[in-house]
Amino acid sequence: MTKLLKNITFAAVCALCSLSAGALELEDFVLSQSRPKGAGEFTPAADGRYFYRLEDNSVNRYSYGRDEKAVTIYDGQGKTEWDDYRMEAGDRLVVLWTGKREIYRHSFSADHYIYDTRSGRLDKLSEAGGEEIVTVSGDGARVAWVKDNDIYLKELATGSVTRVTTDGRKNEVINGVPDWVYQEEFGMLNSLRFSPDGLKLSFLRWDESRVPMCSMQMYRGDCEPHAENAAHPESYDYKYPCAGERNATVTAHCYDITTGITREATPNDGAEYIPSLEFTPGGALMVTTLNRAQTHLRIYPVDNRGVAAACYDELSDIWIDDASELAHYYDDFFVVMSNRDGYRHLYQYGYDGTLKRQLTAGEYEVTDYYGYDETKQLFYVQTTNGPLDRTVRSVDTRGLTRVITPGSGTYTATFNSDFSLYIRSFSDAVTPPQYSIYTAAGKKLRDLEMNKAYRDTYTSPEVPTREFFTLDNAGYTLNGYMVKPVDFDPEKKYPVILSQYSGPGSQEVRNNWKMGWEQYYATQGFVIVCVDPRGTGARGKEFLRPAYLNMGLHETDDQVAVAAHMASLPWVDAQHIGMYGWSYGGFETLMAMSRPDNHIAAGVSIAPVTSWRFYDSIYTERFMLTPQENATGYDRSPLGEVEKLHGELLLMFGSADDNVRIVNSMEYLSRLVSLNRSPQLMVFPNMNHSINGCEARLTVYSRMLDFFNSTLK
Repeated sequence: MTKLLKNITFAAVCALCSLSAGALELEDFVLSQSRPKGAGEFTPAADGRYFYRLEDNSVNRYSYGRDEKAVTIYDGQGKTEWDDYRMEAGDRLVVLWTGKREIYRHSFSADHYIYDTRSGRLDKLSEAGGEEIVTVSGDGARVAWVKDNDIYLKELATGSVTRVTTDGRKNEVINGVPDWVYQEEFGMLNSLRFSPDGLKLSFLRWDESRVPMCSMQMYRGDCEPHAENAAHPESYDYKYPCAGERNATVTAHCYDITTGITREATPNDGAEYIPSLEFTPGGALMVTTLNRAQTHLRIYPVDNRGVAAACYDELSDIWIDDASELAHYYDDFFVVMSNRDGYRHLYQYGYDGTLKRQLTAGEYEVTDYYGYDETKQLFYVQTTNGPLDRTVRSVDTRGLTRVITPGSGTYTATFNSDFSLYIRSFSDAVTPPQYSIYTAAGKKLRDLEMNKAYRDTYTSPEVPTREFFTLDNAGYTLNGYMVKPVDFDPEKKYPVILSQYSGPGSQEVRNNWKMGWEQYYATQGFVIVCVDPRGTGARGKEFLRPAYLNMGLHETDDQVAVAAHMASLPWVDAQHIGMYGWSYGGFETLMAMSRPDNHIAAGVSIAPVTSWRFYDSIYTERFMLTPQENATGYDRSPLGEVEKLHGELLLMFGSADDNVRIVNSMEYLSRLVSLNRSPQLMVFPNMNHSINGCEARLTVYSRMLDFFNSTLK
């Protein structure tokens, strides 16, 4: 359930397809081709003046400041069809890959090639192909990768290849590539790091030999079929540590390329996790450790003499989040983010462990870190501007901040390499995403994409919009929004659907563009209501605290209170209130429907956790500790309270969900069968947690609409 890993490229969304004439249909709201355009996928150039795009199988260079014809850096016309690319070594090398084969939700192997822009040569990285986490040294002299759980190193000048590790074995030992739970919950996809001089290669090693095995059945299927499984489904086996079970043993290592010697660099502090491994510009290896409870984080500098004393040590009374992205290193200092003063802020430290200063402060949160302009001595961050809005700020070394994006709404920034320019994105509840290029001083240079055609379609009078509101419960003010039919009449009675996620640190109620099934359902006569309960994010540490050790308790109190509030309104059909949620939201739907007097007549639960004893160690224990330490908290679950379930239920899940495994739904269904209960069921063969292959989302939301039409009208 982790956030997706950030990278230096700006994520593109699909181009808007032509919509059919007449009224908009469900597919116009939920299919991928009906999303707004992005700025185009791009990579900032090393010199700060240009950016790159992969277009028509070629890598092209564009100017930030001028809308001019592209310069082709690599012409791939008539050659292999590339899946993607990356610029390396000061843009001298282009890494391209093809034949992408997904491993988990975020990791993959592929056949990689290196194109040298100076010589014009395109070389395949290895004859066999199928490399993972291809990593290039800063000087472009060497490339490292993982194949079959071992690390390989290639000298590009000579073509010689060294096998750095030899102990890799499937489902036993992994070198370099994080194990499943690190990928999913720390967002770590690659642990390979070259030193600044390119002469050392650090990596993490996972010994998962004693981690329990998990198996999934893979069928032939009709969407992207697996022909080899036509008569006999194949078992896909991987290691999955549940809460309280044994994790992989992780150790840090550093390989000296000159001598061929590998030294261990694991701090001896008894920590369970190493969520980050990075070199400083000066060449020190910084190893971050985190205890199993995820309340004690330390950062250690490592050199040839071994591990030094920790230069950063944080002990929290609730969980420490985003541990893999917490620190950023510079020549003479490093920067960390912490909510130790009640809000997530930026702190500057010396490598001797001395706190130089708190860079940001106040009743707002730093929600993203963009980097440091060494020339102007300015840090750039995204922060909350009130819980619903996001703004971009600069912060100087004295802690003085300047807001550089105006007004309300949601702003993000992608800076060039020298922080003189950035691509600004903006949206709010009534404005689809807009992308423009600005100078750091705030001058607009040009627009990239304003989504005019999309805006004309989806901001028309026929399309419902979101209205924000607040609701008080148990001494807390909760933020929410609702979507009403455009012809809403307060003299009528409307069925209501509560839409929510509710997980710790999450946030659904934002002043940004959000167009999907909720707006379409409103055209069908429903009112959609979404409220962020206690424990959700962007409101400081004390708003998070109720979730700690108590998942399923206070957020359920709040969602039941939302249902009761809606039932009290004169224009609501109090007998026809439904609830929807996916993943944690599916868990919460079942929890709320198991409360007495919940006012919920019907619920749709998609890929739900039904017992936290079935979910992975890192996510679950972050908020709940282990089942051995918090049995009462774990007993509070849909599976433990299934006898109390009230109302009609539609349960949906993918059969190949490696995240919220199928055991959650199967055990819940088994308990319902024992109670002579008959929920409605929809299973998506070979689909993972997201159920989004082959545009299956249309089936998800069509089935859900049929269910709510039959139960709430």
